[in-house]
Amino acid sequence: MGGAGPRAAHPMARLAHPGNAPQPSMHVDADHWLAGARRRPSPHQDERPNPQDISLIVVHGISLPPGRFGGEWIDQLFTGQLPARTAASLGLAGLRVSSHALINRRGRCAQYVPFHRRAWHAGQSCWQGRPNCNDYAIGIELEGTDERPYTQAQYRTLARLTRALLDAYPGLAPDAIVGHLEVAPGRKTDPGAAFDWQRYLLAVLRPPWRSPPPARAAAESAPSGVAGR
Repeated sequence: MGGAGPRAAHPMARLAHPGNAPQPSMHVDADHWLAGARRRPSPHQDERPNPQDISLIVVHGISLPPGRFGGEWIDQLFTGQLPARTAASLGLAGLRVSSHALINRRGRCAQYVPFHRRAWHAGQSCWQGRPNCNDYAIGIELEGTDERPYTQAQYRTLARLTRALLDAYPGLAPDAIVGHLEVAPGRKTDPGAAFDWQRYLLAVLRPPWRSPPPARAAAESAPSGVAGR
């Protein structure tokens, strides 16, 4: 979602030094649903032109009402259950959209469309000369705004989800992860300046997926010469 604004540099250019907490892994089941995620099947989906062509991840930001968190309106929008009066008040009357996944402020993940099918999230879009990103992209929505920092829990879940997608779909790669603003420049700005691309991508690219035992973790985090003190 999000409004209009300038195109940003590709997020891979933001990488610097590692410094991410270890997180457990997720996985995608054989039916293309994420294990452990809340399933909320959306009517706003259809077949991809080529179900084998899954080659892009698009990160979005959304809040309904704008700037407010924790309600049911995003879920209702994606499942086609947003009351007509509410939709009209938000300027969303008749809008039929969805995303493959939504991560709320607490880091909880809901899935609306199985990953091998086309969700309706990117709209008019283009990436590296290829139009219609919905045809080949996976859309992940974060509950948030362009200006307000996303939560630690959201970064953790997003990194775990991304890693699961990279493992499940060989057409995906870390350099094919973009923001909505990058595939719809001048029309969209999300996930916005508040989104920390460096933090996210480092968690994806350098993940120690199993936490070390407490004694080892303390030793590794202590300065040289004072391990265990």
